[in-house]
Amino acid sequence: MDILSKDDLRSLTGRKEGVCATLYLPTHPVGEDIQQDPIRLKNLIRRAEELIEAEGTRKSRAQEILAPARSLINDADFWQCQSDGLAVFAGEDFFRYFRLPVSFEELVVVTDRFHIKPLIPVLGESGRFYVLALSQNEIRLLQGSAHTVTEVQLEDVPTSLAEALKYDDPEKQLQFHTGTPGHGGRRPAIFHGQGVGTDDARHKVEIKRYLDQVDKGIHEILKEEHDPLVLAGVEYLLPIYRDANTYPHLLAKGITGNLERLSPKEIHARAWSVVEPVFLEARKKAGERYRELAGTGDTSNDIKEVVLAAFDGRIDTLFVTVGVQRWGCFDPEKREVELHDKQQPGDEDILDFAAMHALINNGRVYAVEPSGMPDGEPVAAIFRY
Repeated sequence: MDILSKDDLRSLTGRKEGVCATLYLPTHPVGEDIQQDPIRLKNLIRRAEELIEAEGTRKSRAQEILAPARSLINDADFWQCQSDGLAVFAGEDFFRYFRLPVSFEELVVVTDRFHIKPLIPVLGESGRFYVLALSQNEIRLLQGSAHTVTEVQLEDVPTSLAEALKYDDPEKQLQFHTGTPGHGGRRPAIFHGQGVGTDDARHKVEIKRYLDQVDKGIHEILKEEHDPLVLAGVEYLLPIYRDANTYPHLLAKGITGNLERLSPKEIHARAWSVVEPVFLEARKKAGERYRELAGTGDTSNDIKEVVLAAFDGRIDTLFVTVGVQRWGCFDPEKREVELHDKQQPGDEDILDFAAMHALINNGRVYAVEPSGMPDGEPVAAIFRY
């Protein structure tokens, strides 16, 4: 799975030269359906090529734009590392893809901007969270939502106490061996406590050093995130990690117990019971705050006003309706928003535009069903100023 950062979002939302092709498709980490995923991508690429040609681009150039995406079709290693959904962005001298914990509907969009509204559940306040599962023998970081969970590949993070201390004085090194394969084919280290662990005080110091290194690596991964992080592990490790933690959105409530033998889905079930009340309460309070401030000038449900505020970075909290599009265009030089009853050439979903710019500027975005909107309108914003 890939982490979608705010820098990635900024890169995607900037206007590009020429056409921009956006492809979304559901993928499968395991099971028989995984064999159909390359075929789905191939079909979407063919459709994107047709749409690019319809925009007036010659066939050879359309093929060049989509060549990086086409190279993924027969990449066996690529398909072995999937999450629930794949998002592909291809344009003139630009190509990115993200494997994300969202089962996207199949979609191809070709315009002069990338289509990124389906990413709101990944970046917005729609229930995304992380779980950090700790033990002396294994570190796992999971990203989840209400219905999905995926393990994040860790780089520059020690995955065991043995790995963290392997460059210490040889007299203090642990003797360890790898046991039977664990999660994802890894072999967790098994400790024998020779040198380390025979003295409780020294052992605590070394665990603290280990968890300091873990926090440093986790901080680098989550440095731009504000999603809740649930801590999980045996009870004595949790307060030591909390003392080391530098991620500001670590929840006070965690999950205690030995989770080494639990699957990501089993950990997800326990974590969701911790974070769901947090999400529901935050959204409820945001809706109450909107209604309290209504009529004061600090809120708006006027689409044109909200778009300008999002572009200027003035939005603190934004509610936007899922499954609804409002077509139009925004001229940043004239600072004008033009709305159309039906999509016209060059139009984009203005609700999508507002949501993405609110996110880029560190606003909170709730993508909700129409019944969940605070005043029944398709957009509602609380301003910072």
